Amino acid sequence: MSSLFAKAAGSIGCTVLALPLLAALVVAALLGSAPPGAGASAGPSKRALTDIPAHLLALYQRAAPECPGLSWSVLAAIGKVETDHTRHPTMVSSAGAVGPMQFLPSTFKAYAHPVPPGGKKPPTPWDPVDAVHAAARLLCANGAKNGRNLRRAIWHYNHSDAYVDQVLKIAAEYAAAPAPTGAATAAVTFARAQLGTPYVWGGDGPADGGFDCSGLTQAAYRTAGISIPRIAQAQYDHGPHVPKGGQLVPGDLLFFGTSPGNITHVSLHTGHGQAIDAPRTGAVVREGPANTNTPAFQGATRPAAPSGGAR
Repeated sequence: MSSLFAKAAGSIGCTVLALPLLAALVVAALLGSAPPGAGASAGPSKRALTDIPAHLLALYQRAAPECPGLSWSVLAAIGKVETDHTRHPTMVSSAGAVGPMQFLPSTFKAYAHPVPPGGKKPPTPWDPVDAVHAAARLLCANGAKNGRNLRRAIWHYNHSDAYVDQVLKIAAEYAAAPAPTGAATAAVTFARAQLGTPYVWGGDGPADGGFDCSGLTQAAYRTAGISIPRIAQAQYDHGPHVPKGGQLVPGDLLFFGTSPGNITHVSLHTGHGQAIDAPRTGAVVREGPANTNTPAFQGATRPAAPSGGAR
């Protein structure tokens, strides 16, 4: 494909790095292979409704189930990057890719069957129905099924890490952020009740005289009936991750450090750009700016109950 529109492990301490050091330690860190946090069933955001023609929005949503676990928003993001949802005047690239989803004819043949309802017979990469369904099949064959390796799947669509980042960013913007779950609301309520509690390194609560950052977030979700690991790095690794650029909701855990493999701090998002954390020795549990626009911010997770658990 050729786009026409391409633009401390083991530590329980929670040190907040000084801003000058953060600037010196900027890391181009990408989230892993998690599917968009809003999931395959998320509805369209206001941006999606404004930007995507209604018939194509319905098509992206209809085609996504070709690949279990694939979000329609990923297909829509590819359609945006490739041809701006068919708005490109020719839909032909210099590499010979054609149609709304920019397939090389030889590649399209490998994913053109079975012909989807409403598709052309014989199928053609110029037909939106054929092309979008073929795109879902291509992604599925290369790692998108059940979110196994979505980054790899998108990279196979267009061999560029920058392309992958762009698609995931747009996909996150197209999917409406879900409302906070009952468990997330309970976690936020618990954390707010701890405001003013002293920071204690390794602290898990009143019995220890206070909390450290990951002790607070673990206790908040334990109260909500969800078990997460104890240390900040393990909580980050545990996931599930919110995609880079995805919309945050109250209850999301926000992680900071020098890289995704060196997480040193975690806070609990409370909405409207705010978060609760236990910052450092000599401080207390506080609520303040979420700081997700700083170089140290490495990403967010959205803790979930085990399969079959109530949320």
